[in-house]
Amino acid sequence: MDAEGRLRQIMGVLDQLAEDTSVPRNIRRGATEAKDRLLRRDEALDVRVAGANFILDELANDPNIPLHGRTLIWNIMSQLETVK
Repeated sequence: MDAEGRLRQIMGVLDQLAEDTSVPRNIRRGATEAKDRLLRRDEALDVRVAGANFILDELANDPNIPLHGRTLIWNIMSQLETVK
């Protein structure tokens, strides 16, 4: 799978997180911000991935996030590391 295909898959998971009402609103908002960062075509791919990873890292360290949300974020971050 190419980088754009992986990004589409990752953005689908970010959409799921953004629509999950069992996680706090700031986490859902952060998932949307990470997706928006990945969609910026005016930046290089590595810059977009690094920016999204930074946002997701901040979300994963939020003390109010439920365990399943944190696990999902870690999985997304792992997938982002494979995008080159």
